[in-house]
Amino acid sequence: MGKIAFIFPGQGAQYIGMGKEISELYPSAEDVFERANNALGFDIRELIFHGDEETLTITENTQPAILTASIACLMPLLEAGIRPDYTAGLSLGEYGAHVLSGTFSFEDAVRVVRKRGKFMQDAVPVGLGAMAAIMGLDREEVIDICEAAQSVGVIGPANFNCPGQIVVAGETAAVNEAVKIASERGAKRAVLLNVSAPFHCVMLEPAGQKLRKVLEDVEVHPMTIPVVANVTGKVIPSEDQVKELLVHQVSKSVFWEDSVRTMMEAGVDTFVEVGPGKVLSGFVRKIDKGLRALNVEDKESLDMTLKVLKG
Repeated sequence: MGKIAFIFPGQGAQYIGMGKEISELYPSAEDVFERANNALGFDIRELIFHGDEETLTITENTQPAILTASIACLMPLLEAGIRPDYTAGLSLGEYGAHVLSGTFSFEDAVRVVRKRGKFMQDAVPVGLGAMAAIMGLDREEVIDICEAAQSVGVIGPANFNCPGQIVVAGETAAVNEAVKIASERGAKRAVLLNVSAPFHCVMLEPAGQKLRKVLEDVEVHPMTIPVVANVTGKVIPSEDQVKELLVHQVSKSVFWEDSVRTMMEAGVDTFVEVGPGKVLSGFVRKIDKGLRALNVEDKESLDMTLKVLKG
């Protein structure tokens, strides 16, 4: 087996009950939920395990909830003595990667992402921004489509997820125009996404500036595992760059495909998605069918992953 990477999911992966089964089996995972409650000052454990979808989907709740569930799911892997060679996360998930690497304490990270969620939600009034997924076109074509759609408003590529799946974000009229142009140019699908704000586009710059102020008070520790950054698709060379990269990440494109390829070039052939859902595992397989993609979100997936990794 080659090298291993742990990857952490972003917003959209959430569901009621995520992490519950693992927290019932592992005291260290249950402790993560307690630590989140104490750090946030409210019962996020209750919200995740017994709340309602509508409340969980509010961005300032979603972000700390996914981070908490992800770190809880991480605990059994660490207890089994499995540590990755690299780590990364999609958007919000990058904070999970930093917690794993030791860059941030879990408590600091969960407090920051709650504020990050609120800043991102508040940056653009509901209805003024949108996002759409464009399937079946390459990145040059999508960039060209965004340039054409700029005639009716602000728009740009938000997520380069995997070959043939790119997300765009911007003003609603411009995103609708991009969907229309993409369909005319032969996209397999071009669909609006059910999101509350146009994440990872220039309209979110005010959120990034507010996040910068919050991050000023957060202590950064040495990275013990190399972290690959969304906005560069490369390994972060120094702790000094962590905060600035996270500020930029709010309003700039997420280079997820590039991030996976960077880890592949470094010898990673096994990716373990830690936390709710299997979206990133799907992206990994589409980037290269030869890669092994595992996930940990409940007892069944944990048992399977441990069996494979411990051979």
